[in-house]
Amino acid sequence: MSHSILSALSEDLLVRVYGFLDPPCRKTWRLVSREFHRVDSLSRTSIRILRVEFLPALLFKHPNLSSLDLSVCPKLDDDAVLRIALDGAVSTSRLKSLNLSRATAVRARGLETLARLCRALERVDVSHCWAFGDREAAALSVAAGLRELKMDKCLSLSDVGLARIVVGCSKLNKISLKWCMEISDLGIDLLCKKCKDLKSLDVSYLKITNESVRSIALLPKLEVLEMVSCPLIDDAGLQYLENGSPSLKHLKTLWIDGARVSDSSLLTLSASCRALTELGVSRCVGVTDIGMMGLARNCSNLKALNLACCGFVTDAAISAVAQSCLNLESLQLESCHLITEKGLQSLGCYSKRLQELDLTDCDGVNDRGLEYISKCSNLLRLKLGLCANISDKGIFHIGSKCSKLLELDLYRCAGFGDDGLAAISRGCKSLNRLILSYCGELTDTGAEKIRQLEQLTHLELRGIKNITGTGLAAIARGCKKLAYLDLKQCENIDDSGFWALAYFSRNLRQINLCNCSVSDTALCMLMSNLSRVQDVDLVHLNRVTVEGFEFALRACCNRLKKLKLLAPLRFLLSSELLEVLHARGCRIRWD
Repeated sequence: MSHSILSALSEDLLVRVYGFLDPPCRKTWRLVSREFHRVDSLSRTSIRILRVEFLPALLFKHPNLSSLDLSVCPKLDDDAVLRIALDGAVSTSRLKSLNLSRATAVRARGLETLARLCRALERVDVSHCWAFGDREAAALSVAAGLRELKMDKCLSLSDVGLARIVVGCSKLNKISLKWCMEISDLGIDLLCKKCKDLKSLDVSYLKITNESVRSIALLPKLEVLEMVSCPLIDDAGLQYLENGSPSLKHLKTLWIDGARVSDSSLLTLSASCRALTELGVSRCVGVTDIGMMGLARNCSNLKALNLACCGFVTDAAISAVAQSCLNLESLQLESCHLITEKGLQSLGCYSKRLQELDLTDCDGVNDRGLEYISKCSNLLRLKLGLCANISDKGIFHIGSKCSKLLELDLYRCAGFGDDGLAAISRGCKSLNRLILSYCGELTDTGAEKIRQLEQLTHLELRGIKNITGTGLAAIARGCKKLAYLDLKQCENIDDSGFWALAYFSRNLRQINLCNCSVSDTALCMLMSNLSRVQDVDLVHLNRVTVEGFEFALRACCNRLKKLKLLAPLRFLLSSELLEVLHARGCRIRWD
């Protein structure tokens, strides 16, 4: 584009054009000219940073950022935060969202500095920060304007720290405390008393009792409640929800997976919370057809339902849900062994909006059932792993009628082979995630069909012995968008396949080569050419020598984030290489 044309476009017009572009196009846009690059710098509102040394310059370059993700910045610590605070050229006044997930080196001093520096802060994620405790919570409480806070797996956080947060951040409307094992009923009670604006609360995996549910039931604005795997909560606790605040009639999302609840409680609860659109009762062994049929009558607006491992649910319940909940979009039925083609027939007839269906390990699913399911033409995600009674005949119906399918899981479907894969490749051109691990009937003929799936980004071929280098080469040539590839135990793939992978699959970010027959030369070529790879599993590579590992890892050490190796290599690889990997933030798992 010439300078004269660019000069005729105002900055406002360029900003408007920029707003219509998706992220890949924006990346190309900013490389075209200085004017486009400047508009990108001024218009960008979110950024994810990998290297802490670039943080001040990037904050200066993008003054209008509202969201900052530092979750993959391994060297971020209190000193780095203080340097940013002392840099007068850096502005953080517009930042509203801050992701510090897994930033374990940022402690109380750094958190308080960030809280004072980012005065407009509304959302913070400190999940998986194992060192985040009561002192860190007190430091974060300085951010009085916080609306959303995620503290999943902050294992050192206790009721004392939670108290500091709820007193200092009383405007919270969303908080997640999943796996914060030191939080008790006392902390939840104070949270519910101080933060009356809470709309979303996640207390999954906590050792709280029914007393916490009593406190939660009094929250006047609660819409989303997640209490997954809280073993001390039972029917008595759910009764508090049934008899609690009138506002719970507006409760939209409830996840109580693993709770000790019965049909009677589910019936009463569904009668009180008729606005429910999402419900999770997986692993609730007391749930049977009686409770589910009552739920279907009372909660006709359900869009998502999780019944995984509810072993007493039968076709009668599924038929009732299908006929009453016509807006159903997501249904999880993993390990519901009493579901047969009769229940699936009802889904095919009534659930026209169904987008996600999980039938993993459902013994009663057969080819006729898949024929019924194929009538759900809006399906985007379908899981059929461990379904031993399906074959290419059933998969043919899916491939013929479910053209919108984005994800398909056929893990260990022994009756699935090349013909079924051909049907999927012909009819499901939008597929981006395909799991075929341990489908032992697949051969290079099937692999040749996979190359037709040009949108594929995630492919699992683990344990398929009949695929060779020829098949892998075909996949590499056709599926150039692949970002994840699992080839574990694909023992018959030779170097020709890995050479093709190195040449064509430049978008790969994660690859599993465990138990593969790759050689030193092919591994070095792979690690050199795959310039975006960040996560690699390299266990039990019998043809690769120590020198081969050394050269291959040196070729990619600057970009690796996760690496899996056999434990003896810890003492055989050079200390210099291991130090470089560690300095670059690579986490090594020694198997």
